[in-house]
Amino acid sequence: MPQQRKIIHVDMDAFFASVEQRDNPEYQNKPLIVGGQPNSRGVVAACSYEARKFGIHSAMPCSQAYRLCPQAIFVPPRFEAYREVSEKIREIFWRYACEVEPLSLDEASLDVTYTADFDGSATHIAQAIKRDILEETNLVASAGVSYNKFLAKIASDMDKPDGLYVIKPEQGEAFVAQLAVGKFHGIGPATEVKMNKLGIKTGLDLRQWSQQDLTVNFGKSGQYYYTISRGIDERPVRSTRIRKSLGKETTFATDILNTQALLEQLELLTEIIFERLQTLKLKPKTLTLKVKYANFQQVTRSQSVAESLIELKDFKALLPSLLCRTAAGKQPVRLVGLTASSFVRQDSEEAHQLDFL
Repeated sequence: MPQQRKIIHVDMDAFFASVEQRDNPEYQNKPLIVGGQPNSRGVVAACSYEARKFGIHSAMPCSQAYRLCPQAIFVPPRFEAYREVSEKIREIFWRYACEVEPLSLDEASLDVTYTADFDGSATHIAQAIKRDILEETNLVASAGVSYNKFLAKIASDMDKPDGLYVIKPEQGEAFVAQLAVGKFHGIGPATEVKMNKLGIKTGLDLRQWSQQDLTVNFGKSGQYYYTISRGIDERPVRSTRIRKSLGKETTFATDILNTQALLEQLELLTEIIFERLQTLKLKPKTLTLKVKYANFQQVTRSQSVAESLIELKDFKALLPSLLCRTAAGKQPVRLVGLTASSFVRQDSEEAHQLDFL
């Protein structure tokens, strides 16, 4: 029997607006609209939660948003800044997920079925991802956890902002049954109106229809509606790029000066990384050490080998020399991390360097 999938959907809260509020303290705790100016024909690209209280939402004409909230601050979008943050967030996703499928700059589906962290608890992994995002970007994310993409996506919207909502396998059918069809991902406003006219208002109503009748009324989407109304979604999480690296880091509760204690922590990280590499059938040629000192200064040190690192002892053998190339032992350390990269696949007919996108 195949292992039950564990899917996390991460959605940044008011992403564009939150980046603007983070980078411009004068915008914090104020109604902020990212988009066109009030007297333009532009629309709202994003708005802060303070603006949403006035009924403002994405895609609304900026002129209408201004009428609802004249005191709102209107700023043009800075897409390069959003892309930069998005890349950082995706790096965090890859620390934990076997597959990452970005849906936009601010949301993605993650498959953590084979992730060993936190004894494989998808809920604890989601908590760690949210915590890493907050610590490293000073932004807040919401997460949904479930056994398929459809339910994880719905769950991520259930408890915003800063939410974490879990739908377990035994809860899936009942959860969908009470859900209004307008809340279904994949059912837009026009389809919702059509369904309502047919008497379909909830997942339970949708479940009463045969696949054939749904196909007659809704075309190819009918099969999708038939399965999701039963809490079933077999779509895999599909990565849009090949994994470039795999890493793990840890922040200490108390800064560490003793190098032997640091080596012990690095060996634990190595064991976690090695297990993931085995699962993903990847062999690295490069190992990179990251050290952040108590004063928050950060350094990285890398070492590459001619032949791929295959055995756990090969990884651990590199740790002392990497650590010696830092100020560890002279400066207290608050964080260490390890990243494996330059992969070849174990199951390839002959070892070859992957073409990274």
